[in-house]
Amino acid sequence: MVNKIHSTAKNLQIIYEDNHLIAINKRPGDIVQGDKTGDLPLSDIVKQYLKEKYNKPGNVYLGVAHRLDRPTSGIVVFAKTSKALPRLNKLFAEKAAKKTYWAVVKKMPEKEQDTLTHYMKRNPKQNKSYANKKEVPDSKKAILDYRIIKKLDAYYLLEIDLKTGRHHQIRSQLAAIGTPIKGDLKYGFDRSNKDGSIHLHARRLSFIHPVKKEMLKFVAPPPPDVVWNACC
Repeated sequence: MVNKIHSTAKNLQIIYEDNHLIAINKRPGDIVQGDKTGDLPLSDIVKQYLKEKYNKPGNVYLGVAHRLDRPTSGIVVFAKTSKALPRLNKLFAEKAAKKTYWAVVKKMPEKEQDTLTHYMKRNPKQNKSYANKKEVPDSKKAILDYRIIKKLDAYYLLEIDLKTGRHHQIRSQLAAIGTPIKGDLKYGFDRSNKDGSIHLHARRLSFIHPVKKEMLKFVAPPPPDVVWNACC
């Protein structure tokens, strides 16, 4: 169970903002969009920030184009205008954004670097996805590249380039090769992190601005803890 949300409009980690977009470094525990828990989502916190910063009366427009799992951290981009949102949606849908993640694992993968290809099948009741080596009914192809970029005392830091965007893809694929992410009980790690987070972080994101047509490149520092600090 992830600890309750702890971001506020005052302590948001803003990476980038212009008239059309705002990029946030999401803390683990924040939910990007409202769900059945009823907890305050990051999207509402960003709206409150915009309302206060610009003294906006009434409702503030904010569009959600992509998400991160609640226990993960890293870059989330929101649309501030109705013009930007459909273009941002298309950009993510067509995989025109380059996403790079960091993941901390305890067991060293068999290869220093590799391309993983699986067929993901989601179980909605369990809120879990299973990575199969061969195609199965109702599965979707999932591809990622990983490489070990740092060896710590007890862990390994992997850098992951995501080629497809499936539900729990990185978590499931790493578990499938015997290297579950630190803290990820759902996918086979032996114990949880104290705060309910997992050591998976959306580190970098780059794409062409949907309105200005200029290249944007974002980098987000991971949350401050002993293991992440050692990675940096």
